[in-house]
Amino acid sequence: MAQGENENIIPINIEDEMRGAYIDYSMSVIVSRALPDVRDGLKPVHRRILYGMQELGVSHNKPYKKSARIVGEVLGKYHPHGDSAVYETLVRMAQTWSLRYPLVDPQGNFGSIDGDNPAAMRYTEARLRRIAEELLTDINKETVDFQLNFDDTLKEPIVLPAKIPALLLNGASGIAVGMATNMAPHNLGEVIDGIHAYIDNNDITIPELMEHIIAPDFPTGGIIYGYNGVKAAFETGRGRVILRGKATVETKASGKEMIIINEIPYQVNKASMVEKTAQLINEKKIDGISAIRDESDRQGMRIVYELKKDAVPNVVLNNLYKHTQLQTSFSVNNVALVNGRPFTLNLKELILHYVEHRHDVVVRRTQYELREAEKRAHILEGYLVALDNIDEVIQLIRDSKDPETARNGLMEKFDLTEIQARAILDMRLQRLTGMERAKIQQEYDELMKLIEELKDILANKDRRMQIIKDELEEIKNRYNDERRTTIEHNAEDFNYEDMIPNEEVVITVSNQGYIKRTVLTEYKSQSRGGVGSRGVSTKEDDYTVYLFTALTHNYLLIFTDQGKLFWLKTYAIPEGSKTSKGRPIQNLINIESTDRIRSIIQVKDLGDVDYINNNNIVMITKKGIIKKTTLEQYSRPRTNGIIALNIREDDQLLNVELTNGDANIVIASSSGRAVHFHESNVRPMGRTATGVKAINLDGEENHVIGMVCVQREDATLLVVTEKGYGKRSFLSEYRITNRGGKGVKAMNITEKTGGLVAIKEVVDTDDLMIINRSGITIRTPAEGIRVMGRATQGVRLIRLNENDEISSVEKIENIETEEPDSTVEDEGTDNTNDSENSQTGENEENPNKE
Repeated sequence: MAQGENENIIPINIEDEMRGAYIDYSMSVIVSRALPDVRDGLKPVHRRILYGMQELGVSHNKPYKKSARIVGEVLGKYHPHGDSAVYETLVRMAQTWSLRYPLVDPQGNFGSIDGDNPAAMRYTEARLRRIAEELLTDINKETVDFQLNFDDTLKEPIVLPAKIPALLLNGASGIAVGMATNMAPHNLGEVIDGIHAYIDNNDITIPELMEHIIAPDFPTGGIIYGYNGVKAAFETGRGRVILRGKATVETKASGKEMIIINEIPYQVNKASMVEKTAQLINEKKIDGISAIRDESDRQGMRIVYELKKDAVPNVVLNNLYKHTQLQTSFSVNNVALVNGRPFTLNLKELILHYVEHRHDVVVRRTQYELREAEKRAHILEGYLVALDNIDEVIQLIRDSKDPETARNGLMEKFDLTEIQARAILDMRLQRLTGMERAKIQQEYDELMKLIEELKDILANKDRRMQIIKDELEEIKNRYNDERRTTIEHNAEDFNYEDMIPNEEVVITVSNQGYIKRTVLTEYKSQSRGGVGSRGVSTKEDDYTVYLFTALTHNYLLIFTDQGKLFWLKTYAIPEGSKTSKGRPIQNLINIESTDRIRSIIQVKDLGDVDYINNNNIVMITKKGIIKKTTLEQYSRPRTNGIIALNIREDDQLLNVELTNGDANIVIASSSGRAVHFHESNVRPMGRTATGVKAINLDGEENHVIGMVCVQREDATLLVVTEKGYGKRSFLSEYRITNRGGKGVKAMNITEKTGGLVAIKEVVDTDDLMIINRSGITIRTPAEGIRVMGRATQGVRLIRLNENDEISSVEKIENIETEEPDSTVEDEGTDNTNDSENSQTGENEENPNKE
């Protein structure tokens, strides 16, 4: 091969070439075929058909033309694709069941809602509808840019002036490369009202816009079942709208009942729906229907389902909704081109871009009209000069040897422009009459007023916006019709939190996992030392282990002894009386049968970024392992729960607290000792971390019984023993120790008191709810419990029966109403065994003196 033969061969990496070619292809599909422009709501093929029909002269008040003639015009001039693509688009623009506001007026067979094909284009005829001409209004006033067509012989508009918001009115659907669009149609009157509201207040919110634009309005009517999908679509540009056919129940003279379908969901093939329904009936998947008939005619749709004698209409109808296309969904995906780039747009953004486009059209139209008015005024000024000097003008023209000499003479003698001079020379003699001169003067005066008016419009944005509103109002008066699609709210639409008062309730959880919520007022306050009241009916081997107050709207974070976390709204817990057993927790959350609840805390709002990042979850295990993690790590609820803490085999989660990062942590053990350190001594860890050592436990039987994260300066620490003794002490009594140490004595533990079972942070306004294993509860004010030294035994809080023990102690806020109850005299404690008192020299008042 000669050396010169390789000069035109350029080596190219095939991957780069394919990547570039594919990107070019995909962008061509996205921009030039599949997606609508946000301004006029049209794809190129729709725009070319409408423009081609206008150029062909088939307006709404002109005779129809053959569809083949229209398709040929569009193909030959603007759209070099297959004729079937153009004709199918033309057909769809004429179908009343496809477009909410059809743009083409058809004559002939253009298909049916049963899926019948239209007649060939040589048989059908079409012309523009009047509403389609609104899209083209002012296109010849330089309101939009034009581009060269495919062979550079003609120009076509890049976008139409769009006097109507076609994208919102008719929606759009299309599949591009890597993206798709599916936009719902809406009611013209509602959309225009929404645009008016936006123009009046550019800061309007989407919920405020939704007061005007209620929901999509489909051409086939039907029912929008549920509003959450509509709301999501309006707010985000994406949403799933459930559609149902409209059904009524009629009774025949024979007494037989019939379900009549008058409207079906959008884009459902009626014949196919009826056929598939019959198939389901034959397969016994739908029962209760004896016959199906399609009685639709020119007067409207009518599908009849005759019911069997024993059939319940509502049951049959619900089965039809469930199993047939009588209920479908419309997945809204508002993707449109904005400045040639695809974006997903919400309702407000769609309106914003349309208003901006109309504003641009009004500005360009006004500038065009001003230019034309000034041109005409300029000519009229020349006419008036000529008429004022008519004899000299005639003489000058008669003396000129040719038109050019006459033109130059007029320009020099009367200081006219070339345009004015030409106009004078072209003026007919009849305009020299007095009446014609008055007309010219009147026209000139009117033009000057118009010019002043146009300049004012260009200088005043508020006037331009008012023009947009006035033109839209005119459109509304001309084309508005009633909403076809009705809205039926379903259970998902209602926010149960709005229907449930955000009140404080008592949550109780039993040892065997029964949970309930009870109105707080059921628990009346009693004096300290009372015998208590029956709190809950339990099995012989069951008893209440957790009792706390929560607000009904708050989230409950439920932690188990295996370190798992579940989420539950307070109002989702079944309500019961003070004596009811409750419901198994397994019915509410997916907790394993071998797992047990260890702690439940309430949080206000998992969606508040500041709240979840500035609050911590602090956990303590029975073996004294502590872990701190930000609430943000636990802010994404999952149905099956998550791992909150990596638990060792011989350990279990004991207690969980919510802190703000500045808490003093006190951890107590059953032996009566407590360790006190600041929260900052525990570094934040990941969600599945194990944690670090919090307290040094000596002895096999010794274990952690509770943790308090003190966050209030006026708080005292309450400790309670299993035999019903308790006391309060100031936090200052507990000196700061190192994390991981043995700590200091929290209570003088004796055989009479029993080991520690609870440690709580309380203030005087708190009430205590004390529960023993037999189910007896007593509510007593915290201020009734004396503040004592750290190493004392305390006072009796509740009188226990033989072999009974306290199982749980919780605090609740005090309430105003009190119910007196039988009380017993406090049983004091003697200090004969208080060896630590004598050794440390602490002088504690004898409780018997109380």
